[in-house]
This record gives sequence, C-alpha cells and structure tokens, in this order.
Amino acid sequence: MIEQLEIHTAAGTFDALAAGTPGGREVLLLHGFPQGAVEWEFQLEALGGGGCHAVAPDQRGYSPGVRPERAAEYRLEELVGDVVAIADRLGWERFDLIGHDCGALVGWAVADRIPGRIRTFSAVSHPHPTALEQAMAKDEDQAQRAHHLTMLRQPRAAERILLADDSAGLRRIFEWKVSEEHVEDYVRRLERPGALTAALNWYRATHLASPIGPVSVPTLYVWSTEDATVGSTAALATQKYVSGPYRFEMLEDVSHWIPEEAPEALTRLLIRHLLAHRA
Repeated sequence: MIEQLEIHTAAGTFDALAAGTPGGREVLLLHGFPQGAVEWEFQLEALGGGGCHAVAPDQRGYSPGVRPERAAEYRLEELVGDVVAIADRLGWERFDLIGHDCGALVGWAVADRIPGRIRTFSAVSHPHPTALEQAMAKDEDQAQRAHHLTMLRQPRAAERILLADDSAGLRRIFEWKVSEEHVEDYVRRLERPGALTAALNWYRATHLASPIGPVSVPTLYVWSTEDATVGSTAALATQKYVSGPYRFEMLEDVSHWIPEEAPEALTRLLIRHLLAHRA
C-alpha cells in the first residue's frame, strides 16, 4: 500500500509517497518534468511489495513546502542537497537511486558527488549530461530534439504558452502516452500560483551547474526508441561516462514517458539491477 509522507528538512517540507516497511532496502525515486511522485506509483507498489522501503518525493518546486521564488535556488547543487537532506531525514546511510527525466539529471549529479552513499543508480530517459551536451553540439538530430529547452527557459513566456487554453500546451507534452488521471493531477498541481514557474526554474538554473564527472557506482540506463527529446547518439555515448559496472537497456516503441507507458518492463529492469548489486 502506498502512503503519503511529509519529510521535514532545513529547506522545507517535502511531500512524498512511500511503500514498503522501514528497514527494507532503501530506494529513492526522483520524478521528472512536469510530473510528480505519482509517476512512480507502479514502481512503488512493486518495490514496496518486494521487500524494499521505496520513497518518491515531490521535489523542490513541486512540493508547496519547498518552493523558493528565485531561479538560482533551483541550481543543481541545491537539488543534490535536497536528495541528501531527504535521505538523512529518512535515516538512510546508503540507498538505491532511481530518476526519470530531470530526476535522472539530479541522479547523475548525486552519483558523481556522493558515490559512497549510492548503492546503485538507475537513470531513465535522461543520459549522462556530458553525453547529451556533446550530442547537442555535434548531432543535428539531437539539437532539434532539444529545441524545446529554449522555450522552457523563457521567463513568463513559457508559463503563458503552457497554461493557455485550459493548459492545453501542458497536456500536449505527455503525447497522450500517460493516463488521463495522472495528467490531470500534474496539470492541477502546476496550475496553482507559482507552481509552474518553480518547475521551469529547474531549466532556468541549468547554466549555474558545475560539470558532472564520470559515475563510478553501478549504473543502469534505460532509453526508449520513441523518445522525442533524446536520440540514440547521446544514449549510446552514455557508457563513456560510467566508470563502474554499467548496463544499457533499450525499450522499443516506447516514448519518453517510460515509467507510466511501460511500467512492467521498466520495473523488471529496475529489480534486476537491484538484485545484481546487493552489497
């Protein structure tokens, strides 16, 4: 059974969903844009029922209790600090980390900055940031796929475009691949005053991030062939930026929204990765 949690940190109170019994294998799941913890509903139930203590927070800007106004307060270092603070508050010394989309970006940084606390890392959709940056610079296809980032970084303009006509632009992002129930939940949350700006500030603060180095922890990267934002160049190059044990999995005919469009397939891969690295 999934339960709701409030995780109190120095930055504020994070809302979270959790499953499993405290004392089980600790797994933290980080959602992407423009989603929330509920994107991991299927995985939480599976992991919690399989002996794990799985927790998925609504991250900075998505939790009303941690929603600073300035874009600079969403720089990557702050997001990494939130992961550490949440783990500390849960009493987790080491844990498995799973991230999708922007949550995977945070995960890559966490795995680089504090590898001693990460048992395994699983990145869904988002490749290693250096692989993506180099692909955007050298591969025209990837440059075109990332064109939407320019719009998302425009103050006020992005909010106006996404929320116009009863948030039609926000709904279109999901490409009709996510359940209507979840989409309505995401839209309802982001329509609240300041919420969409807070979520977009993740993109508006990316230029403040320091580089992310090669990752040494056991890493699984899951990419899907119909991802509109990440092409094969960046996906295949990610292995160059993992110095530890690495596994690459490709899901055919699945869009960017892997956790919700292909929950069973993804969950099998995640559990296999966890079981392969028990220490």
